[in-house]
Amino acid sequence: MTAASVEQSFDDEPFSLTAIADEIMERHPGYRVEIIGGHLLVTSSPDAPHARALTGLMIPFIGAGLHGAETLVLQNIGLWLPTGEEDYAIPDLAIVDADIDDHLVEHNAYDPAPFRLVLEVTSANWKDDLKTKVTAYAQARVPVYVVVDRRHERLHVLTAPTASGYDTHRFYAPGQSVALPASIGAEVTLDVAEILKAGTRKSD
Repeated sequence: MTAASVEQSFDDEPFSLTAIADEIMERHPGYRVEIIGGHLLVTSSPDAPHARALTGLMIPFIGAGLHGAETLVLQNIGLWLPTGEEDYAIPDLAIVDADIDDHLVEHNAYDPAPFRLVLEVTSANWKDDLKTKVTAYAQARVPVYVVVDRRHERLHVLTAPTASGYDTHRFYAPGQSVALPASIGAEVTLDVAEILKAGTRKSD
């Protein structure tokens, strides 16, 4: 997905970033707009490899029983952030408590408390996933952040959130398996090579 930070100044009257985000999405259906640190992040529709990797990732989570009575496996659900008055992110995938409906804040974004894991599959906006969102998700106290880094062909697992980032940041290469923290609600092991292969564009 292609992403760009959008900054606008309005000298004569107050403005709402949320209203601007809504207008962008209305004019450009399929685009994702997030507000992080007071900046608009606009992302185009995902390509097929991105979607294929994301679907493949859901299989082990659902197979482990994480989509049921206690937890849910959800795509593209809004996460309200403490980094600004209008800040929210939309992770590609999340493991959340099943009572997520009770935690709606506004603008289709939910309080961070029910989020056990968030996951991003990188595209052209890989720097945002590996830098900007690391700080944002850590400040939201999301316990586990996973990044499928297609650009550098590795998988990142970040745990132990702090005010400035995550205390633990491990990355794994093809040929390795990743056992995710049991705190997400079940034992889940990911095959790095399989995930990265799914996210690779097939040659014509």
